[in-house]
Amino acid sequence: MRTLSLLILTIFIGTSCVSQKANDMTTTQIEYSAVSRGIYKVILVQNKTVSVTNGRNTLPIESKISDTKWKQIVAEFSKINLENVPNLKGPTEKRFHDGAAIGNLKIIHNQKTYETLGFDNGYPPKEIEKLVNLLVDFTKE
Repeated sequence: MRTLSLLILTIFIGTSCVSQKANDMTTTQIEYSAVSRGIYKVILVQNKTVSVTNGRNTLPIESKISDTKWKQIVAEFSKINLENVPNLKGPTEKRFHDGAAIGNLKIIHNQKTYETLGFDNGYPPKEIEKLVNLLVDFTKE
């Protein structure tokens, strides 16, 4: 009986944490940018909405995020250690000689900002790679 109670309690706590993380996402803002002399791309995700700006003098295009895609974003976001985000390093350094645009991920969560150092667009640090790829997918749709 104790085992059953412990199992039910564990499931309840686990689902509460997941749903709380999803609820936390309503006030979270995630911004990915890729900037160079020839590229200007900003993807802003907040509360099941994405805004994509492709070009310095263009207006952002806003659209709703599907439930499936939103769940993927929430799942990848929940895997990130936010306190470690400013310490992440990209695997390549092509941006140092104009070989790649400078990528940057900025997360505003619970009124605190977490921002990466610049990394090569297309080659994010592995800790945030899946989330960045989900965001970049919005520019391909």
